[in-house]
Amino acid sequence: MHIGLVVYGTLETVSGGYLYDRKLVNFLHANGDSVEIVSLPWRNYGRHMADNWSRQLYAQLTAAKFDILLQDELNHPSLAWLNQRIRRAVDYPIVAIVHHLRASEQHPVVARALYRIVEKRYLATPDAFVFNSETTRTAVADLQPVTALKRSVVAVPAGNRFPGLSPLPRRPNRKLRIIFVGNIIARKGLHTVLDAVRLLPDNKWQLDVVGSLDADRRYVQRIRPKLQHPAITVHGVVSDEQLAQLLQSADVLAMPSQYEGFGIVYLEAMSFGCVPIGSTSGAAHEIITDGIDGFLVPFGDAVQVADCLLGLFDEQRLLTMRKKALQQFNRHPTWEETGATIRRFLQSVRG
Repeated sequence: MHIGLVVYGTLETVSGGYLYDRKLVNFLHANGDSVEIVSLPWRNYGRHMADNWSRQLYAQLTAAKFDILLQDELNHPSLAWLNQRIRRAVDYPIVAIVHHLRASEQHPVVARALYRIVEKRYLATPDAFVFNSETTRTAVADLQPVTALKRSVVAVPAGNRFPGLSPLPRRPNRKLRIIFVGNIIARKGLHTVLDAVRLLPDNKWQLDVVGSLDADRRYVQRIRPKLQHPAITVHGVVSDEQLAQLLQSADVLAMPSQYEGFGIVYLEAMSFGCVPIGSTSGAAHEIITDGIDGFLVPFGDAVQVADCLLGLFDEQRLLTMRKKALQQFNRHPTWEETGATIRRFLQSVRG
């Protein structure tokens, strides 16, 4: 198959959604398919909407000889009207890969109303959908009911990005090692983690913070004073090798975000026997069983996050939950299995 894929920027962008797209492209290449990346420039939401009337983009998409055109749903403001325009000139099917909806996030009232209108319009245009979770499929159907009548597949992400690495044994009675992994933006909930660790006994914990400090500089400036603590190390963006080493040595992944369409990092942490703390909103519940292999807390509730961490000062409970987390990871598909699921689906849509 000759497949097009519309994304903003480059596939090397650091996020769970881009990791998913990158793994899919690698799998398709390995199985003899060609993938042509249609890269749109990163801009603000309003300027993205102007792409719908771009003559250059219209010409590029209508001239292409794709068997299928994949679109990362993140690009919806650039495609909500354009898809209807190109539909008259192409015969290839359009398939949306949906990681999570912007309309599912918390935004100011006016902005959220705009996002819902544009996203709903976009979701009416693809012929088929690839969803990363049942939670995402439900959210899409709630916003745009017509999508429930179209072909779709749920292909959950995997956590086996670090093959050959296994959990390190924990030294008894050492400090509780906590890690946060995610772009440093308000939605990811780092401020809640920082408030929570201040409620823990001194000299019994340490926190590693991993993620881009450039995604929301105003937010970073706001929380910077809370990052000034001898037990907190801010690493910024790290390589896969460095991330694997940090996860191997961590006991707990704390990322109680406002919303995750799936939450690949929870699963990656569990591959090292790391106990995840996610939030009750979004799809974290599809990965984490509260109180068994991790914890689910309301977004923004630092006291509950602190209670979860305090419970893990009990060495036996921590060991038990680490084992359960690893077992949960082992029950999930690999990236190869996820890629195969999507490829079979694309072949059926093409046929």
